[in-house]
Amino acid sequence: MTNPSKNLSEFAVLLIDVQKDFWTKEIATDFPDFPSKVAQLLKFCRTEGLDIIHLRAGFKKDESDWMLRYRLLGEIPCIEETSGTNVLDCAREVQGEPIIIKKSFDGFINPLLEEILEKRNKRCLLVAGLVTSVCVLLTAATASQKGYLVNVIEDCCADTSEAHCYALNNYPFIFNCTEVSRINTDMEIWISELQRLN
Repeated sequence: MTNPSKNLSEFAVLLIDVQKDFWTKEIATDFPDFPSKVAQLLKFCRTEGLDIIHLRAGFKKDESDWMLRYRLLGEIPCIEETSGTNVLDCAREVQGEPIIIKKSFDGFINPLLEEILEKRNKRCLLVAGLVTSVCVLLTAATASQKGYLVNVIEDCCADTSEAHCYALNNYPFIFNCTEVSRINTDMEIWISELQRLN
């Protein structure tokens, strides 16, 4: 990669909902490498100086901030002060990395996310986390519509196998896909794309 350091300030990673309630037995069986891939992603980003923003679900026990469908169902993941909100070891933040609590599928519903991205002049987002067909997809879709160049890191996402593949293969007009092992080389392409968009 040719002198990337001056360009990486425009990039950020959104790591979404890597929490116990979303890491089900079925998903863990289908994607056993997910934790090690996320750990690899965070190590790479921290070494290269890419900003990491952690998005996490969290809801009150009294249902006051639940989405209406969940109020009708009578249950919701990631209720505050329960073990389901706990972050997987592979996805723990380090000092200085923002944590945004979201109360919806789409991380952009919390205006703090866009405020941070705008303040830091981000233009290209790398999106990863749980689950692929819901919060990852919907956050990536909004990011694209808000004018960000979006790339989903497919081996740092997980879901049921069928839903994962469908979400990644059917929205090429919203985002491109990459893998954590390709980020270093794909970065050249993304930097070039941003330059073309200037």
